[in-house]
Amino acid sequence: MVVILLAMGRQLWCSCGTMAPWSWQIYSEHNSQHLIDPYSFTHVLHGVVFFAVLWPLRNRSIRVGNQSLAVTAGFRLCIALTVEAAWEVLENTSMVIERYRATTISLDYYGDSVANSMSDLAACALGYWFASRVRWQASLILFVTVETALLITIRDSLVLNVIMLVWPIDAILHWQSG
Repeated sequence: MVVILLAMGRQLWCSCGTMAPWSWQIYSEHNSQHLIDPYSFTHVLHGVVFFAVLWPLRNRSIRVGNQSLAVTAGFRLCIALTVEAAWEVLENTSMVIERYRATTISLDYYGDSVANSMSDLAACALGYWFASRVRWQASLILFVTVETALLITIRDSLVLNVIMLVWPIDAILHWQSG
């Protein structure tokens, strides 16, 4: 992921030069440029969702050639992190960046720094780890709590982000714009 992002011309860190590990201002040039921003929490939720989606594969095996391989917990984690890394690459393509800018409140979004993408991958792993250690009800509580907190604080969330990328709704955009 890092090699691909660097080859795509993504900056390693925020061009501002400030070494602050976080930025809480989603309407600034610092958003998605430092290690942590409000959207980092949505990547934790990615991990929770990936764990839930991959859970049914826990007692399965897959055939590779003449061999049968068990779909272990580690293998499922690798799948989740591979999907997250692929998303980080796709998210930083011109196509997706322009889609964000055209259909969401992210008018000044120009992609993530490599450091932010690495942090987002770690946040996904954290969410996956959490979901693997608790009952599904605790994961659901975390999901609802994070979504609610983001809706209150930044008028955005994982669910709204997906909706606005896939099927933009003017009423949501108007509400998000304040």
